[in-house]
Amino acid sequence: MRIQSEVNIGLVGHVDHGKTTLTRAISGIWADTHSEERKRGITIKLGYADAVFRKCTQCDTYTSQEKCPDCGGETEALRKISFVDAPGHETLMATMLSGAAIMDGALLVISANEECPQLQTKEHLMALQIIGVKKIVIVQNKIDVVDKEKVIENYDQIKAFTNGTVAENAPIIPISAQHNINIDQVIKAIEETIPTPVRDEKKTPKMLVARSFDVNKPGITPQKLVGGIFGGALQQGKLSVGEEAEILPGYEGKPLKSMIVSLFASNTNVSEIYPGGLVGVGTQLDSFLTKADNLSGSVLGHPGELPPVMKRLTLEINLLERAIGTKEELKVEEIRRKELLMVNVGTAKTVGEVTKPGRIAELELKLPVCAEANDRVAISRRIGARWRLIGYGVIVD
Repeated sequence: MRIQSEVNIGLVGHVDHGKTTLTRAISGIWADTHSEERKRGITIKLGYADAVFRKCTQCDTYTSQEKCPDCGGETEALRKISFVDAPGHETLMATMLSGAAIMDGALLVISANEECPQLQTKEHLMALQIIGVKKIVIVQNKIDVVDKEKVIENYDQIKAFTNGTVAENAPIIPISAQHNINIDQVIKAIEETIPTPVRDEKKTPKMLVARSFDVNKPGITPQKLVGGIFGGALQQGKLSVGEEAEILPGYEGKPLKSMIVSLFASNTNVSEIYPGGLVGVGTQLDSFLTKADNLSGSVLGHPGELPPVMKRLTLEINLLERAIGTKEELKVEEIRRKELLMVNVGTAKTVGEVTKPGRIAELELKLPVCAEANDRVAISRRIGARWRLIGYGVIVD
């Protein structure tokens, strides 16, 4: 088994339904590491964790441990998984959409002690459908805090809610993430439902950047300073230490270029990275540029081989009937000239002004994006104080 993970699986759903706790139950890693996340007890930024899925050679139990938790037997490795823990709060929908762009499949976490669907349960499932994430496992969490009749009632609500959606035939696994109940069945369902996608390592490399970091600590001496770090997922091709990389759209309208000085997979230094799994790319760029996710939403690859930078988008528009994520679920009106819309393109998010409304619409972007024809774009409208998902567009040549 190679060091790098093979597939990215997202954890999505309403706030406080147990996504981060489930991530820890499977991987042993608490994905909320930001100080504000620990203080408020919610996920704010995209969280990451890796785990190796294994199967007991004696009793066939699925686990992420080297020794079987049921019989104590040896386990054999199946594949390595990267988890993307997305925030569930309504104000952080744009962050969830950025994370969805690098998901190969998803766990939709639904709490058994609340009526289904909650607002962001519905919004996150629609986001997966819009982005094109079709491989889904539904996790019915917190079965330990309600009685059997409530669990069954909630299960029936889930079935009714997902009817006619991309998750209509998804398996539903009842669990308690807090007490590690049925975690083996979640792993089994992932193995049976979310395959490793076929990827092309021979294509020109294209990495979607979901996070960017300055890892230098205060007081560090100049001799020990390291360059900016990019985190995300390689969609195609491969990257090697010593190659030159280009980052688009760049900084203040100018492309960025740097030699790749280090590569990371599963917290391990490697000489090459491949498609699949979450990776890190170390550069010689001034870490001021990459700190605090300043360059998240960028695309990284070989110079001259990346998609074009677009300041204007021409989109084939597909609107939803109702605005998702609000109690009222207002009817979605046609987009209007000079209206401001938030668009998510890959891991990038920006605001665009509608210069030409209609089925084929044009938007002038406040910040440019690196994209190409046929890319899907999630579209949100300002309703009240929040951006609400209203549909998607497909970039037209």
